[in-house]
Amino acid sequence: MRGAGLAAVAAVAALAGCGGGGSGHATLWVTRDEGKTVLVDTEVPAGETALQALDRKAAIETRYGGRFVQAVDGLAGSIVRRRDWFYFVNGIEGTRGAQEYRLHDGDVLWWDYRDWGREGQNVPVVVGAFPEPFVHGYAGKVAPAFVVGPRTATVGKIARLLHARRAARAPKHANVLVIHASGPLRFSARERGGGVLFSFDGDPHVLLDRAAYAHRYRLP
Repeated sequence: MRGAGLAAVAAVAALAGCGGGGSGHATLWVTRDEGKTVLVDTEVPAGETALQALDRKAAIETRYGGRFVQAVDGLAGSIVRRRDWFYFVNGIEGTRGAQEYRLHDGDVLWWDYRDWGREGQNVPVVVGAFPEPFVHGYAGKVAPAFVVGPRTATVGKIARLLHARRAARAPKHANVLVIHASGPLRFSARERGGGVLFSFDGDPHVLLDRAAYAHRYRLP
């Protein structure tokens, strides 16, 4: 699930093509600095590529013969400053060029401009699109979902939101949310055996408030 590096990974070759045959809509976020500043939050048609959707809502510039997004609305990447554009779909770093990924109904497409020197070029999964990727998965493929945590009404509601089964331990090859309903607030995600592992510490009610973690790589 590891992405293709700079998700500037966005060849312009498909810009001339129209949006494809999908129906419904996807969400487009454009942010900077790991989601700290939201620049765009809107809807785009499903069926378009991740690159077409970005081009629909922002002015983009490219480099390296059109293979990478250089700038969005004038905000440009820089090797010297170690900053570039990266993209995620449903919280999963893009695993193909953005001109190749076609959006599905319900997808959350997230372009973020950040420091890749500090964060590293690859951030395979982030929490900011939760309850994704549990609900819509990646590229239309949804892994089985499980919730490991205390048997409370709140945790049960979260499990229903994720269309997830309750479990005593995290199965392999699945998307898993582990809830520890105590301690300081923490929310993080990582790859795990063909799926993702989300780990939450603190009051589980926070998971029902998207404003608490939307556009974030992790909490705190």
